Amino acid sequence: MTATVRDNPDSRSALNAPAFAHVVVIGGGIAGLAAAHRLVQASPGVRITLIERDGRLGGKLLTERFDELVVEAGPDSFLSAKPRGIGLATELGLGDRLQHPTPRRHRAFVLRHGRLHPLPEGLSGLVPSRPWPVLTSGLLSPAGMLRFAGDLVLPARAGGDDESLASFVRRRLGGDAYDRLVEPLMAGIYAGDGDQLSLAATFPQLRAAELTHGSLIRGVLASKPVAAPGDVPAKPAFLAPAGGLAELVNALSTRLVTAGVDIRTNATASPIRHHDRGKRSLYVIELADGERLVADAIVLAAPAFAAGRLVTALDPVLASELRGIPHVSTAVVHLVFRRGQVTHPLDGHGYIIPRIEGRPALAATFVSEKWPGRAPADLVLLRVFLGRAGQQEILSGSDAELAGHARAEVAATLGVSGEPIFSTVHRWPWGMPQYVLGHLDRLARIEAAVNQHSGLALAGNAYRGVGIPDVIASGEAAASTISAYLREAFVLQSAS
Repeated sequence: MTATVRDNPDSRSALNAPAFAHVVVIGGGIAGLAAAHRLVQASPGVRITLIERDGRLGGKLLTERFDELVVEAGPDSFLSAKPRGIGLATELGLGDRLQHPTPRRHRAFVLRHGRLHPLPEGLSGLVPSRPWPVLTSGLLSPAGMLRFAGDLVLPARAGGDDESLASFVRRRLGGDAYDRLVEPLMAGIYAGDGDQLSLAATFPQLRAAELTHGSLIRGVLASKPVAAPGDVPAKPAFLAPAGGLAELVNALSTRLVTAGVDIRTNATASPIRHHDRGKRSLYVIELADGERLVADAIVLAAPAFAAGRLVTALDPVLASELRGIPHVSTAVVHLVFRRGQVTHPLDGHGYIIPRIEGRPALAATFVSEKWPGRAPADLVLLRVFLGRAGQQEILSGSDAELAGHARAEVAATLGVSGEPIFSTVHRWPWGMPQYVLGHLDRLARIEAAVNQHSGLALAGNAYRGVGIPDVIASGEAAASTISAYLREAFVLQSAS
């Protein structure tokens, strides 16, 4: 969808901006869109300008159509257990559009020594809640099975220091369980290196389970509700609009335009500066075309490294902390084959690839089997993920080379023969933030610095969650913070 972009003559008067409140949202991904939407709801009458450097809105939520093919260039769904994905979709009138992966063939695989093994049932938050399927899966060596069961008798570690995700899982479940199960699942979320990721910032509930129950497995078992006769079946873990996640973006942008939000795409902002006018502290942003925007408040929903650049003049310490959050790049390759070219039965939704397999790819999804209506019945649509922490060099290749890596992966694992009849490559440079050890301490310093600048709020995936519901919630929280600030600031101004 192309948003209607309207000229805003008031902003062109720069430092003579009108006295009513003006909020600028920088970043038109799902965090910025959610923030603008919440501002419209919470602060009626406030003038809102949304700036997006790219030529489109949505950030990593990008759905493309090629005839009857529906291709998700970024994430393909969101977790139903976290409320703001379903919540926002429902508010936008998309509740009836939400669908879950097809229940037929509802399973996934993990690669071991070049062969696909069914992923054991009962995995909950990375950790198996049903030990028996793991022990009988064939994924662990005999020694690995004994070590896995050792979690039930090993005492909990004392102390409150953070540790890496890999260190924690190896300590509780052993190296086999980490390498063969937890690492590939974790990589599918963060594209990260478990030896660097902070347990406290990524999966704090695992440490809480250990401390509370003395065993990781017992803790996970205790957290699972016991179904009673007549209980309604649990809702599906993942959901997405039937036409792809772009439906969220389109619905949001339509709401914003209707509400009078001034949306600027292809708009590059210069570093933010303070401008004090009487008792009001304003922010000044210059756009690449020479226009100056004056704002009472700013929601900074750009990636952390871009946000760091934008606050360089405002607060060098804050800028340094934001730029210090590491990111990795990824790529998504879609391949389309005729059914007769694929010998694997595709009796699942996809597979994950442990780092120790030494493959260029980290996962593959059988899109045509996972989601209804994404490809014609006679075609197979596959999605292959490339790039994770420590394996960034592969992304220096051309699009043709990346497609070749994906083609080689599915040929080796799924028995695909011949060339694809269609392929696409989408790159996400520095698209995935890494919550490394010390991340929570860094966040505390960032939040302390932001609190020194009234009317400034941050949102995005670099802080407290990388999933779509988390990012939506971050944008809405930032908007609520700004709305509260404006109410207080303008009440004080009126009183004076």
